[in-house]
Amino acid sequence: MGLALLLLILALVVGGVGLFVEALRWVLIIALVLLILGAITGARGRRAP
Repeated sequence: MGLALLLLILALVVGGVGLFVEALRWVLIIALVLLILGAITGARGRRAP
């Protein structure tokens, strides 16, 4: 019973870490897209008289 409980806890921890890493990856992708869009918009706005 103890081994099954240990494996269950281990699976939850590893799954939680995997979910966190996946969410962090999506946040970084969104931040990169916003950075690129901001740079394009800023460069375009500076050129206008």
